Amino acid sequence: MTEVKARMWPEDGERVAVDASTQHTVEQFIYAESELLDQWKLHEWLGLFAPNGEYLVPSTDLPDGDPVRDLFLVQDDRFLLEQRVNSLLTRAAHAEYPHSATRRLVSNMRVSQSSDGMIHVHANFVIFRSRNGTLDTYVGHYRHQLETDAETGFRFVRRLSILDLDALRPQGKVSIIL
Repeated sequence: MTEVKARMWPEDGERVAVDASTQHTVEQFIYAESELLDQWKLHEWLGLFAPNGEYLVPSTDLPDGDPVRDLFLVQDDRFLLEQRVNSLLTRAAHAEYPHSATRRLVSNMRVSQSSDGMIHVHANFVIFRSRNGTLDTYVGHYRHQLETDAETGFRFVRRLSILDLDALRPQGKVSIIL
């Protein structure tokens, strides 16, 4: 397991901090991404992913799980992510029709770069979801991997949302993009 974890999320001296300008540009990219999600502009949000990009949400009982071996709440490659977006935007997604109101707070963003040019973003998040008179709160942290892109500035290669909850209670489910 140690080999796989090191391969997926290098945490050691392989990365160096980025300059202030890059830090600011990455922060603005992540804030704009959050705004797209809160406004339910999911097709525009999907455009922020590389063709090989993936969106992952590990289970609450195994936050450092390996998506090859362990059960994840969400484990979407680009194709499955496009299907998820299309589904969420139709009436067929009963859990999200009408759409929930969401508000995301992203903080404590740390940005580094590895020798292969990949940008690594670690940040904390709180997402408030309001639907049918109920307010759910999702707390966690992100571990994103970005590549540079001429059009959008950056693209997600891996968008990892780790919930800091022991269980999905009282929410019961994750029907929004975290």
